[in-house]
Amino acid sequence: MRLFISHTTTYRFSQPALHGLQRLRLKPKDTHGQTIRGWDMHFHGARIEVEYEDHHHNATTLVSLEPNAEEVSVTCKGVFDTSDKVGVIGHHAGHMPLWSFLRPTVLTRPGQRVRALVSSVKADRDNRLDFLHALSDTVRDAIKYRPGVTDVDTTAEQALTAGQGVCQDQAQVFISAGRLAGVPMRYVGGYLMMNDRVGQDAGHGWAEAHVEGLGWVGFDVSNGISPDERYVRVASGCDYSEAAPITGVAAGGGQISLHVSVEVREEPPDQRQQQMQQMQQQSAG
Repeated sequence: MRLFISHTTTYRFSQPALHGLQRLRLKPKDTHGQTIRGWDMHFHGARIEVEYEDHHHNATTLVSLEPNAEEVSVTCKGVFDTSDKVGVIGHHAGHMPLWSFLRPTVLTRPGQRVRALVSSVKADRDNRLDFLHALSDTVRDAIKYRPGVTDVDTTAEQALTAGQGVCQDQAQVFISAGRLAGVPMRYVGGYLMMNDRVGQDAGHGWAEAHVEGLGWVGFDVSNGISPDERYVRVASGCDYSEAAPITGVAAGGGQISLHVSVEVREEPPDQRQQQMQQMQQQSAG
C-alpha cells in the first residue's frame, strides 16, 4: 500500500514569544514493513538548530523560535510504501538495553489497579503472544475511548482509575501491565489510516512488546489488532514522553493555543508519480 501523510501543528501566542526551543520527533525511518519514498518538513516562525538520533534511535530535530514569534507552525508531508507484517518489527536494536524496557517510568508506574488488572488475565503467561492479546483485550474493556478527559501527563494508573481515555492511555496501561508480567514493553507514536475518514486531529499511539523468537511485536489496544499496512511508525520510547512528536519551552508568549491537523490516505496508482514529483520539486526549492 502507498500512503500519503500530511501533518501540520500550529502554535499561536497571545503575546510575542521572546525565545523558545522545540524538540521534534516527526521524521519516520525505514523499518520492517515501511519504506519512506519522501518526507519533507517546513517551518514558519522557527528554524532548525540541529538534527540527531536520540537514545531510542528516533530521528530528532531541535528548532528554535524566531524572536518575537506570534505563530509557529510545523508542516510535514510524506509518501510511504507499507506492507502487512502482522505487527512484527523484529530483533532489538539501538542504544538502550532490552532490560531498560522493563523498568517503570513516571507515566507507567503500576499501582493497585494495574496490578489487579494483570491478575485478572487468565491466559497462560508462558504463551507470551496469547497472554499479550488477552491483556490487550482486558485493557480495552477497562478503558473506554473518550477524548478530552486525560492529557499528556496522565499516568497509566490514573487512566485506569478513570476508566476512560485515548489511545495513549490505553497503550500506557498495556505497557505498565506487561512489564509487571516480565515483558519488555515500549510506546510507539505514528500514524494510522482510518477506514472512515482522511482528516484527523492527532497522530496515533500504540505499544510494542518483545516476544522471544519474534522480537518487537506491535499491539494497537485501541483497535484490538496488531499494526498492519495502514500504520506508519515514527518514534518509540519507554512511555509517551519519550516518543512525543513535539515538546518544548518558550519564554513569554502569554497564552498558547494549539491546533493539529493530520491527513492519512492511500495514494491511487495514477496519483503516485505526480505526488512524488511535487515533493521532489518542493525539496529542490
